[in-house]
Amino acid sequence: MTQISQIGNLLKKMHRLYSGDLLQRLQEKGYTDLRPSFLEILIFISEKEGPSIKDIGQNCGLKKQTMTSHLNELVKRNYIQKKSGEMDKREQRIFLTEYGTKFRISMLEAMAEQEKNYTNQLGEVEINRMKLTLEEMFAKISDL
Repeated sequence: MTQISQIGNLLKKMHRLYSGDLLQRLQEKGYTDLRPSFLEILIFISEKEGPSIKDIGQNCGLKKQTMTSHLNELVKRNYIQKKSGEMDKREQRIFLTEYGTKFRISMLEAMAEQEKNYTNQLGEVEINRMKLTLEEMFAKISDL
């Protein structure tokens, strides 16, 4: 196995571990109806104000059919709502509902708890070093 595939494998494992930890923390806070793939979407929507469905799909790396299915589930579960775009009425924008906004607060709290736990285990210097390394790697590779 090449070094790059080993790095990719480790990143994938770390992402699964992080998502699993976050999901467990959120379940403890009463959000028991979520899946890891929903979290990625909700994190993105929480960071952007009214992203388009296309933006969410591109940033979360999901196919249109999967994206549509996940968004419909999140609408049913009252986390998000779809609204027509102001400029182009055909384009739908995604917003958090009141329940989704409460979830966002719980999610940010859970992320802070998780970060504190990881920092306690690894140390702040190591966390900062890894973050910088990954940012540099991403910036260099994404420019290709």
